[in-house]
Amino acid sequence: MNFTESLLNLWHSTGLANLIIEPDIEIAEKLTNAKCWYEMIGPALEQFMHMFGMPIMLLVCCFLLWLGIKKQFEPLLLVPIAFGGILSNIPVAGIAEPTGFLGIIFDAGINKGLFPLIIFMGVGAMTDFGPLIANPKTALLGGAAQFGIFGALLLALCCFGFTMPEAASIGIIGGADGPTSIYVTSKLAPDLLGAIAVAAYSYMALVPVIQPPIMKMLTSVEERKIEMVQLREVSQREKIVFPLLVLGLCILLLPDACPLIGALTFGNLAKECGVVERLSKTMQNELINIVTIFLGLSVGSKLSAHHFLTPQTLFILILGIVAFGLATAMGVLFGKLMNKLSKTPVNPLIGAAGVSAVPMAARVVNKVGLEANSQNYLLMHAMGPNVSGVIGSAVAAGVLLSMCAH
Repeated sequence: MNFTESLLNLWHSTGLANLIIEPDIEIAEKLTNAKCWYEMIGPALEQFMHMFGMPIMLLVCCFLLWLGIKKQFEPLLLVPIAFGGILSNIPVAGIAEPTGFLGIIFDAGINKGLFPLIIFMGVGAMTDFGPLIANPKTALLGGAAQFGIFGALLLALCCFGFTMPEAASIGIIGGADGPTSIYVTSKLAPDLLGAIAVAAYSYMALVPVIQPPIMKMLTSVEERKIEMVQLREVSQREKIVFPLLVLGLCILLLPDACPLIGALTFGNLAKECGVVERLSKTMQNELINIVTIFLGLSVGSKLSAHHFLTPQTLFILILGIVAFGLATAMGVLFGKLMNKLSKTPVNPLIGAAGVSAVPMAARVVNKVGLEANSQNYLLMHAMGPNVSGVIGSAVAAGVLLSMCAH
């Protein structure tokens, strides 16, 4: 091998040389055989994505990183996801391949369903079920928000040609619950895991962007100004009994949901019982933080160009945003109905917290409420439907697993 060939090999091993891929011969033949301009559109777009996919995805990931850092849109999720996406689009390195760094993490934590259960345990340990116990009727708002799951399922099944297990996996995005989406998809449609994980976590992170326009469109200023009655104080005994009761009902009625519900209720029981404080703090901090880092990076690994820039991924992203929008809208509309029928005032905005993005959705509700009325603090009221949304999405997951897996 002479010096010139050595330099040439060195050039071909650089990221700069591999950032733009050579044209695909098969796609080029489709372009050549096209008889009119509109037959050329599909192959031309496919060739463009094939050649420039990595630069495009690097720009997309940098934009997500900007949203997480500059705009602070759920940075704990968006920053590791975006950075994982950057790593997965580095030419030649193969970081996201099955034997690469991110590929190994993805297989161990997401393919095998471990990360979602640990996340649910941490969520349980951080969540106060008190607002739901104090005002049980808000559980109906969490239930109404699950309409987004089944609405998107029907669209995926009837309009986009997905199979029932695939449609169920896509629909669960509407719960705005990343761990549940990953858990269900790993069981029913593992081939769609990357796109669904990215969609679920991206929409969770973008809750402050997606929800407010829907909430404002469906409510009047006067409705957003409604102040709610202060919640009663909930005893420790009630808080200890509640997770056990939820798990007991799940065991009797829907065993398929028990892994998720069991992890959630165990975490919450550890928080409320008062005798395992060290375990509870570990779940709330070190454990969930470590898993969030690995989960975000591994989800970002599916933002690689050859995984993400496909028509199927586009359909999943569209259906995911439809599911999330439907869930938010149905929660708000049911909140309006509840306000009409209830003896005490109910601010319809809290229905938007029926999606299970805890506590992001509740914070958004509180922010929109304060914009209309500076004395209208809705955070604790919104936590009721928010917590019931977590339980509701896990129950919906159990229903879908029962329908599709048995």
